[in-house]
Amino acid sequence: MSMKIALALAATIGAGVLMSTAAEARPEMVGTHVANYSPGTILVKTSERRLYLILDDGHAVRYPVGVGKSGKQWAGTTRIDGKYRNPAWSPPAEVKRDKPQLPDVIPGGSPHNPMGVAAMTLAGGEYAIHGTNVPGSVGGFVSYGCIRMLNDDITDLYSRVSVGTTVVVAR
Repeated sequence: MSMKIALALAATIGAGVLMSTAAEARPEMVGTHVANYSPGTILVKTSERRLYLILDDGHAVRYPVGVGKSGKQWAGTTRIDGKYRNPAWSPPAEVKRDKPQLPDVIPGGSPHNPMGVAAMTLAGGEYAIHGTNVPGSVGGFVSYGCIRMLNDDITDLYSRVSVGTTVVVAR
């Protein structure tokens, strides 16, 4: 391969990398075959890094999400037990142990608050489905077990579900 072709190829690939973006907020209506889940159920497919809000037997709203990093993933069924706009955040003990420099509380609305514009806490643990102020993290294996969404997407999902909604996390 000539040097000119190699440079052109490298420039093209580099431009593609620079132009590629992280997940963009835009819930998608998708066809699905998930007869096992009742309408209104939230299904998180960790391996896909996608969250589905089941609408009926053949349709769901799909969102990109960030999920637990290696060793921090979980699977199971729970429910939304609280909904909060601009929540303050206190790092759980495990996070604080790994990052002792974190303050005990980060106020809601702070650009350093990892919860973003809204959070829905999950029963039985320290996990939540929440927004983020780091949109580039959505689509990756990035959290301590929480489900991370773009702020526009958590706002949309927040308006569609209520406390008590079933949440299924599957690998």
